[in-house]
Amino acid sequence: MTLSRNEMYVGKAEPLPEPVTLRAGRLGMIYEQGDLRSIRLGDVEVLRRVYVAVRDRNWGTVAPVFRNVQIETTTDGFHVTYEVENRQGEVAFAWRGEIHGEASGRIIFKMNGEALSTFLKNRIGFCVLHPAAAAGKRCVVDHSDGRREEARFPVEISSDQPVLPFADMAGLAYEALPGVWVAVRLEGEVFEMEDQRNWTDASYKTFGTPLALPYPVEMRAGTCVSQRVVIEVRDERPNSASEEWAVTDRDDAACLRFDPDMPWAVLPRLGLGCASHGQPLTTGEMECLRALNLDHLRVDLPLDAPDLRVRLAQAAGEARALGCGLEVAVLVPEDGEDGWAALRAALEAVRPPLRGWLIYPAREQYQGGSPTRAAVLAARRHLAGWLNGLPLGTGTNTDFIFLRRTPQPVDLIDRVAVSINPQVHAFDNLSLVETLEAQPAVVRSASRHAGGLPVIVSPITLKPRFNPYATGAAPEPLPGQLPPQVDSRQMSLFAAGWTLGSLNAMLMAGAASVTYYETTGWRGVMETEAGSPLPAAFPSLPGGVFPLYYVLADAGAYAEGQGRPLVSNRPQAVSGLALRSGARLAFLLANHTPHSLAVVCEGLPDGTARARWLDELTFLEAATRPAAYRARPGEPLALQDGRAEIHLRPYAYALVEVD
Repeated sequence: MTLSRNEMYVGKAEPLPEPVTLRAGRLGMIYEQGDLRSIRLGDVEVLRRVYVAVRDRNWGTVAPVFRNVQIETTTDGFHVTYEVENRQGEVAFAWRGEIHGEASGRIIFKMNGEALSTFLKNRIGFCVLHPAAAAGKRCVVDHSDGRREEARFPVEISSDQPVLPFADMAGLAYEALPGVWVAVRLEGEVFEMEDQRNWTDASYKTFGTPLALPYPVEMRAGTCVSQRVVIEVRDERPNSASEEWAVTDRDDAACLRFDPDMPWAVLPRLGLGCASHGQPLTTGEMECLRALNLDHLRVDLPLDAPDLRVRLAQAAGEARALGCGLEVAVLVPEDGEDGWAALRAALEAVRPPLRGWLIYPAREQYQGGSPTRAAVLAARRHLAGWLNGLPLGTGTNTDFIFLRRTPQPVDLIDRVAVSINPQVHAFDNLSLVETLEAQPAVVRSASRHAGGLPVIVSPITLKPRFNPYATGAAPEPLPGQLPPQVDSRQMSLFAAGWTLGSLNAMLMAGAASVTYYETTGWRGVMETEAGSPLPAAFPSLPGGVFPLYYVLADAGAYAEGQGRPLVSNRPQAVSGLALRSGARLAFLLANHTPHSLAVVCEGLPDGTARARWLDELTFLEAATRPAAYRARPGEPLALQDGRAEIHLRPYAYALVEVD
């Protein structure tokens, strides 16, 4: 099987949409697939994104299909029009978008749409994202009744609903820079705001319809929706100079700086989840996975599962074969008393190499009371002989917002757990990279919420493993379509860079333990020897390892050592991580973009270096001959006065080892 360049890059053969750079006076921005992104004043991002969302009854996003896109530009303005249809299952909605940018810096974004069928929806309309960098900044909220309220964006992640004191909104202005205000006026709906860092989106989102209203709501065929967003910049500084905020195209060189004054930190213990497809590991797969030097495997054991003992025995055998421990996540149903006896019997029969325990109620309540404390008390009562000083934790098996809304039984646990995935609200590559900015805040907030307990992040996956917000049954995938838990980027170079950025975030935040992905299959670090069940949709090589495998393998080689992030001047473009163990020193680098980058590394120690690249040129060897690929000595790299220039092809990953 051969792979196209795009399949190696992002797991799909289709080319990525080309972003278009636009200007409206002093504001620069990107137009991409109907959205305005990265609206900036000079080099400062003042709004992250403005877009239209169509969400079905289970909060699933119905993908848009565009036609008749027309883009007209002038030196300092633009006019964009397009037509869209959102169709999926019972949902059929069509709308027209129009975006006008003026030389004054004002932007007017309009949408007018109509339901083509009768369906249930949770949301249709505009979403406006303010960047997470707005934390702590002054703002003024205009309410729909004419009231005006002064406030600040929260620094701590807020989880009340509405998540901010910004409900019943008609507009909001905030001080993006000293004396410079960015105002957003909203029409056609009642809007409110939530702190999207609860789901690791690095933004605050303004949206309609208010969540306090009942949902889902029936949209009758013929129902019309019309909304408008107006964006303006107000410069209140005396004698301000417009050239100070000249629009720039972000073509400055990417730079990673090794800061010798930054403290080293202990690396989190790394593990994988057992494969959800249920197939046991083969001898070849075990040999490949042993090279990761894992700390643990995570196995999920629902107490009411009829095959509980079989699951535990398979997981225990795989952990022993890989030379690691077993982290057991027990999912406790509302009436789980009978299940504890079955679990104890399985433990007696299997005698697994336990590393620790996670206890979750099988159904975490979104609002109101939580069964978490009762589940942990039951675990302490029924597993007393199997705890034996092993750490016991709880928290949330889904999004961080559940942890924030649930009092944690800190008197009963040794650690608190959170789970992370980057695709609750947005699914494009840039949005996924943006979530890396919010991951440290989630880990730190989890520790504060649990009184300073150590945080384990388990698991981190590219897609949600299940939908805790659904109001009805999820539709079955269409023939040839991947299940909703699977992302074809799992096997791509992009996912390796995202994994490095995530590992960087976990180190920065002080996570004690991190569980990534699964062992094998299309949610794992390598493909099964049988291959992808849907090779057209998930174009992996049978038995081949995925590029993200090498991020974990290279980190695993320094498992007993320390690490610290490299400081990036363009974190959405390039990430870097330094690792050391004894006299050994390595740098892990990743390009998050579809373009080649010349990355300048600064502050490197004196010595000689060798570099090993994983890109489109080495992808096939790395996938099919991992031992030989990792045994490569690497190419000599010139270090001069603590500097090196490293060329990274699109979405490339590199390991640089310094003597």
